Amino acid sequence: MKLHLTRPLIFFDIETTGTDIVSDRIVQLAALKVLPDMSEEIETRLVNPQRPIPASSTSIHGITDADVAGAPAFAGIAAVLLQFFSGCDIAGFNSNRFDIPLLVEEFARCGILFPEQDCKLIDVQTIFHKNEERTLSAAYKFYCGNTLTDAHNAEADVRATLEVFKGQLERYNDLGTTVAEVHEFCNPEAVVDFARYLSKDKKGNVVYNFGKYKGNPVAQELDYARWMLRGEFPAATKLILRRLIGEAGT
Repeated sequence: MKLHLTRPLIFFDIETTGTDIVSDRIVQLAALKVLPDMSEEIETRLVNPQRPIPASSTSIHGITDADVAGAPAFAGIAAVLLQFFSGCDIAGFNSNRFDIPLLVEEFARCGILFPEQDCKLIDVQTIFHKNEERTLSAAYKFYCGNTLTDAHNAEADVRATLEVFKGQLERYNDLGTTVAEVHEFCNPEAVVDFARYLSKDKKGNVVYNFGKYKGNPVAQELDYARWMLRGEFPAATKLILRRLIGEAGT
């Protein structure tokens, strides 16, 4: 792979009960860790979402209630996954918009703020969309010259994503050769919470990214933060707001 790694880079993919990052749950997760010496480790898990999997979702990924009946709930594997992801940067396909926000929510429901602050994020789909066509299957065909025959199986998708990323590194010289450089390409804006209710201003202050206080520092509008804590907002966003309220000393 044409990329200099100073620490492990994890390519991951999830299959879920649906597409709502707040209310839906993970039913399968695959995480492929590429170490700086280019050796690999894989962690693949079925997860019991503790709710029925809609037929519409099963029709996409093929995972049924019976498949996950004996699998642990996310809370039962959170510690193992956190250890696997610890000290790593993260990559995926449409991961910044879907996979990471939903994984962040699963960890947040366990009281865990994820990912680590210094974690770099690479979204292979962002590279793809800025340069070529749109789906993982099309990307796999374009960059690798192969047909993705097992789409929507988490492990097959994550391996395809790694191969697509390798192809992108060979094709686009402007991506850079370090994880930090590719992170900047994929994330031109500072991410505070992955649901994007919060952002940072030019001074580095955490500000609201929506509503009547959009652009105002959270620290100056703490009552709005408390209103959000009482509302139907993502658990991960609420964890960050609680931390900011605590830092403000109120």
